Amino acid sequence: MDRNALTDLVVAKLKTIYDPEIPVDIYELGLIYGIDISDDASVKITMTLTSPSCPVAETLPPEVEEKVASVEGITSCKVEITWEPTWDKSMMSQEAQLELGFL
Repeated sequence: MDRNALTDLVVAKLKTIYDPEIPVDIYELGLIYGIDISDDASVKITMTLTSPSCPVAETLPPEVEEKVASVEGITSCKVEITWEPTWDKSMMSQEAQLELGFL
């Protein structure tokens, strides 16, 4: 399977993972900063959280790793948390902003 197709499958899987405090998936929230798929189909996800004190800081990264690794064609997944740039609501998709009443 080519890298673009795998990326699409990974994005689709990310859209099934929700921040428990906000009824929008982590992809539309803008928490995913990067998806890198290597030649051996291992994935590195660079992501952030809504705040350093986010209550799911311990559980969300392993959930992302587990769910992305379950995508057909993906061999493994590793999440790297970053705080640069700091997340803010302008990073949300228009769809997410509409859903949350920001537009």
